[in-house]
Amino acid sequence: MMAFQSVDTIRILPEIILSAFAILVMVLEPWVAARKSALGWLSLAGVIAAALATLKTAGSPGLAFGGSVSADGFSLFFVDLFLAIAALCLLGSIHYLERDRVHHGEYYALILLATVGACFMAASTDLIMIFIGLEISSISTYILAGFKRQELASNEASLKYFLLGSFATAFFLYGVALVYGLTGTTNLLRLREQAGGSPGAALAALALILMFVGLAFKVSSAPFQVWTPDVYQGAPAPVTAFLSTAPKAAAFAVLLRIFAGSLAGSGPVSFWVLWISAVLTMTVGNLAAIWQSNVKRLLAYSSIAHAGYVLVGITAGGAEGVSSVLFYLAGYALMNVGAFILVAHLAGRGERRVDVADYTALAAARPSAAALLTVFLVSLAGFPGTVGFFAKFYVFRAAVHAHLIGLVTIALLNSVVSVYYYLKIVVAMYMGEGETGVSAAAMPNALRAAVVLSVAGIFYLGLYPAPLLAALARIPKPGL
Repeated sequence: MMAFQSVDTIRILPEIILSAFAILVMVLEPWVAARKSALGWLSLAGVIAAALATLKTAGSPGLAFGGSVSADGFSLFFVDLFLAIAALCLLGSIHYLERDRVHHGEYYALILLATVGACFMAASTDLIMIFIGLEISSISTYILAGFKRQELASNEASLKYFLLGSFATAFFLYGVALVYGLTGTTNLLRLREQAGGSPGAALAALALILMFVGLAFKVSSAPFQVWTPDVYQGAPAPVTAFLSTAPKAAAFAVLLRIFAGSLAGSGPVSFWVLWISAVLTMTVGNLAAIWQSNVKRLLAYSSIAHAGYVLVGITAGGAEGVSSVLFYLAGYALMNVGAFILVAHLAGRGERRVDVADYTALAAARPSAAALLTVFLVSLAGFPGTVGFFAKFYVFRAAVHAHLIGLVTIALLNSVVSVYYYLKIVVAMYMGEGETGVSAAAMPNALRAAVVLSVAGIFYLGLYPAPLLAALARIPKPGL
């Protein structure tokens, strides 16, 4: 029995370490009132320790706690991705919190706990465990969105996120209840074994749609994306960087587990739900972004559009489709986190300089900052030489191989449209005349490290995608 428990513990060791460091940060917070930045570095040490623990977990693959959690290549990929996102966001937050005078230790603890929730969502093979991970992540991010308690926009963001998030969670739970009523189990592995044998095909399809609604909220998929622009704009920018990547990737991991196996037997229902949502999400995100003058809001709609591209890969399905989605999520994390934390720095105290007009002539005043932001923008647009190009290429190729020519055509047209609003910022930085309105403050070392690491990852995966793709191809795909 002790040996069994020990193996179970090893298989969730990264989550245990993150939780322990979150508790430690909260305990030490009153004792380091004068040096809150130390808690940020302690949290970063916790993330590094959890990353090292994944090596131990990888050496003991398998199911844990009665088959409710899986330590496999699929889940470990997402755990590593979430840890990378958390590390970059922590590096981008330390100076930001000091500058805006909201430096409280619970911020770092909440980032760690939100990461724990995301890890459990990706690693869980039971719908109840997925729900627990979803709640751990959601509650932490609800608080983070409203972390600037003195600002109405931050309070509004937190309230909208909480109310709509709770509503979406109810849909997910109703779907789980239907699944249990039909099959007598919430375990995804057992559901896969029963695929096609459910006595209520119509109810199974309804359960899948209800769960999709709950997860679609998290990934900002249309028509459940209405909260995204307001929350991303009102939340502190480093929090927005986290919100737009980690919880979204965790929800996509759950979608892959459900739609690639388990309830995939619902046939055309799941296909058309994904197909229609992908089209709506890409189109709404890109068309709405064209009219935005606020950079954070523009990037929020961009995030919606990218969720649509990921849904193209999920709709394609198969091993190639899943691998392309994993590659896309890795590249998207580098692009979006880097863009948001750099915008947070350029916006200055209180994030007052976030209009496109504020970036006028930035290249003349701060050429290095303009160059870095340009890299993030052209990668998000999908220019060759960056990870954004290959991310879209492999997703679209998987869809072509799945004979989804119409869906790929719509995705390509949307990708062309997106170039306009990304280059709108680049044109302002390099061709605009006048004085730049962004902050002239020097970039702190922690932020510089996060931005440089993001740019390095963008170019490395944009020029040498083969090693990561080969590694992803070896990962056993859920349900395949």
